[in-house]
Amino acid sequence: MKLPGEDSHYKMAPELRVEELKRLNVNKAKARKAAVLSLFYPDKNNHTNLLLILRKTYKGIHSNQIGFPGGKAEKEDASILATALRETHEEVGVLPVHVKVIKKLTEIYIPPSNFEVQPFIGLYENPLPFLKEEKEVEEIVEVSLTDFMDDSLVKNEILTTSYAKNIGVPAFKLNGYTVWGATAMMLSEVKDLLKQVL
Repeated sequence: MKLPGEDSHYKMAPELRVEELKRLNVNKAKARKAAVLSLFYPDKNNHTNLLLILRKTYKGIHSNQIGFPGGKAEKEDASILATALRETHEEVGVLPVHVKVIKKLTEIYIPPSNFEVQPFIGLYENPLPFLKEEKEVEEIVEVSLTDFMDDSLVKNEILTTSYAKNIGVPAFKLNGYTVWGATAMMLSEVKDLLKQVL
């Protein structure tokens, strides 16, 4: 199945970011590497959920934002997939052996932090209770697949970002949170892929 890639990303990107990404000739060799996991799992009623996290408030660009479990690559990681699995284990307690990796998605470059992020989709078929990493994770956010696929929960919000004040930003409204930026762009590709099979 062909990935929708940038077409999906751009649906959820602020106009200024789209222009910036098209203009940038990104030197990928100089970008820092990171990986995240879009993890789907059944809840106690056997309904499918998607796992997101609310990051702690800290001095950094992604402070107090909703995102996927994941983070930057370390030298000891055998691969970028190993990064996603290690970080997911560290942040929410899911053991890598319990994750069935389904698909590698389209990389996304995040200009403000100079990260190139590799997302993956995974299934956690027999979930154990999540264990949040207290230093990094403020809250575990369990989103129902029904809400995630609901197009009425995609809105245009006026936000102040790291690069502009009071701009219109496409966003998902999930569990009371506004999910925007790179996470929304990656979620858009996940959603477009699911639309092809559901």
